[in-house]
Amino acid sequence: MKNRNSMISLILFGSTILFWLNQGWLIGEKPLELKALEMEQRELNEQLISAQILANKLDQVYTLFGENLALSKQDLLAEDASIPFLKNLTETMNNLDITLLNVKPRPREEQGNYLTTPYELIIKCTYDKLGKFMAEIERSPRLISIKEFHVKNGIERVKRTATEEDLLEQVIEIRLATLTLVKSKTKAI
Repeated sequence: MKNRNSMISLILFGSTILFWLNQGWLIGEKPLELKALEMEQRELNEQLISAQILANKLDQVYTLFGENLALSKQDLLAEDASIPFLKNLTETMNNLDITLLNVKPRPREEQGNYLTTPYELIIKCTYDKLGKFMAEIERSPRLISIKEFHVKNGIERVKRTATEEDLLEQVIEIRLATLTLVKSKTKAI
């Protein structure tokens, strides 16, 4: 029995040594090389994905510059009250069934390399429509900054209103501004 156990131990020990010798001689450094190649492939795939994302987004970057870059301060895009912007704004409000009560364009302000054209809007809509309106402004190709907004829903309004349906629509004052980048004049060397 002892002899049998020692023979099994010897065979097991010999098989282990043969396995490791075979591992080193036949396979060698190939698993390490494969791991290095897999890591390199992963990095190259990440670079490819980044390049594809950039290639797809270039059209949007071009649109962003096309809609917001003025060649000079006298450019039509840098006007005090931009008619295309106001038209786009009213179309968005009409699509969302928002009532525009008042719009006041303010004189543009110069802020370094860009101009801001402020607007004061007074609208009447529900909170849901206000959220959709803000989302549409965010998706606009024009750079728009919302400075502040006030919802006029004081206690006196609740006392004056006869029905709950009238309370759904709120009068909201919004101060926003379009941002226009002005191309800087650089001297050629």
